[in-house]
Amino acid sequence: MSLLFIVSLLIQAGFIIHVIRTGRNQLWIWVLIIPGLALAGIVAYLVVEILPELFRSRTARRTARGLRRAMDPGADLRRYENEARVAGNVASRQRYAEELTRHQRYDEAIAQYTQALGGLYQHDPNLMLGLAHAQFAKGDARAARQTLDELIKENPTFRSPDGHLLYARSLAAEGDTLKALEEYRVLAPAYPGAEAAVRYAQLLEAQGEHAEAQRVARELLEQARIAPGHYRRAQREWLEAAQKLL
Repeated sequence: MSLLFIVSLLIQAGFIIHVIRTGRNQLWIWVLIIPGLALAGIVAYLVVEILPELFRSRTARRTARGLRRAMDPGADLRRYENEARVAGNVASRQRYAEELTRHQRYDEAIAQYTQALGGLYQHDPNLMLGLAHAQFAKGDARAARQTLDELIKENPTFRSPDGHLLYARSLAAEGDTLKALEEYRVLAPAYPGAEAAVRYAQLLEAQGEHAEAQRVARELLEQARIAPGHYRRAQREWLEAAQKLL
């Protein structure tokens, strides 16, 4: 029996004990003991569970979350559901509703937001924005736009680029193209990312305004060329979409 094999067995055993003692997901035990997956399991457990505890860096936490979701996509959903059931407060319902939306369980998300929007939180802007997102993702643009109209009526000082973009998209989905273009025209220059400008240009193109669509896309690409590299990497999908409009 080689020394490397013995060391591997000891590491497996140590990690399995760590899983049990720290209350980690029991799925890790199987990942660590299945023949042929042992080495990959050791590396995955080290990256997902051990290193984030050691370094506590933002990058490590982000990597760990991604790997956790890949291995157990429903983990956060189960946790938030349990928190909402036990605590039943607005914050726990909001987290649960956001995760339900991410899992495309829109009716359940809408129900959670509706329950949270009561009492002192009847017109909470963040809850209303979350509700509008769930409604739009479900395919009910009219309900999303109505929710956003009420949000602005009840919270006139509330500002959200994300909410403004959703409002423009809802108008466009409803078929109110002229008003959607007005909203995009105001939003696109100030939006912290390329999505709003690209959606604006795409809507212009769909209306046959080719020259204006190209102008918007060209300005966006020119600004991106002098932007930091991390911006171009983060906005790559939208910048490629803008390039196709030229």
